[in-house]
Amino acid sequence: MSAIDDLPPLREVIREHALSARKSLGQNFLLDLNLTARIARAAAPLEDATIVEIGPGPGGLTRALLAMGARHVIAVEHDARAIPALEAISRRYPGRLEIVCADAQNFDPRPYLGGTKAKIVANLPYNIATALLIGWLSVEPWPPWYDMMVLMFQREVAERIVARENEEAYGRLAVLANWRAETRILFDISPAAFVPQPKVTSSLVRLVPRQAPEPCERRSLEQVAAAAFGQRRKMLRQSLKSLSVDPARLAAAASVDPTRRAETIPVSGFVAMARELVDIRNEKANTPQS
Repeated sequence: MSAIDDLPPLREVIREHALSARKSLGQNFLLDLNLTARIARAAAPLEDATIVEIGPGPGGLTRALLAMGARHVIAVEHDARAIPALEAISRRYPGRLEIVCADAQNFDPRPYLGGTKAKIVANLPYNIATALLIGWLSVEPWPPWYDMMVLMFQREVAERIVARENEEAYGRLAVLANWRAETRILFDISPAAFVPQPKVTSSLVRLVPRQAPEPCERRSLEQVAAAAFGQRRKMLRQSLKSLSVDPARLAAAASVDPTRRAETIPVSGFVAMARELVDIRNEKANTPQS
């Protein structure tokens, strides 16, 4: 008997359904049900919650979420080999697990939610984890359809998500993530916990959407951050030239010296520069052509 329910141990499930992890799908299975329960607890409270889980594989985290009270789990699995294993879990928790065979990169969960908020909880496939996160952080309108994300990343990516100015990992991803959410690394997980073992440590990250981020046009913020960090070792007065506006005016809007570099500018500074960029472009658009 497993630690959380009376379903077979995950190693038996993998053998029964021939679920060898595929590198092409970024699969690394977590087989320790005590560990999957710890991940599920990080998304508490689970009672009456709707969960969107990406890449459940053999269903270890799925089982933990259901055993700990999640009302409805929408499991989005691209690998058709895993569907029979998930169907066995569905029979154990009737009416509470909805299995969707789909590519998460093209999946919109909103039609499945009935207007309710969800939580995204997942041991993400490494090869698409960052792209998925950026997509969820770019949802419009804001606030989004979810009220929490609890996600597994490679430690290096997790550090890039939560980084603040003057930290080595600070960059475009941190600007977007910390503008729109409160971010925190909860704990690390050793490579030995996965099958097959990845070459790197993993980290569980919690992101809670800010209900009212500093007012800013997201695309302009992304453009300013891309320009600034695209030449991160150069001063703003040089790196921001690619935006075809006066870098000094953008820097002044953020009350920073144009000789500073991108990694020293807080998220609020990028927001101020993005708003100024919109103003400059509007001015140009409204200026009569001679």
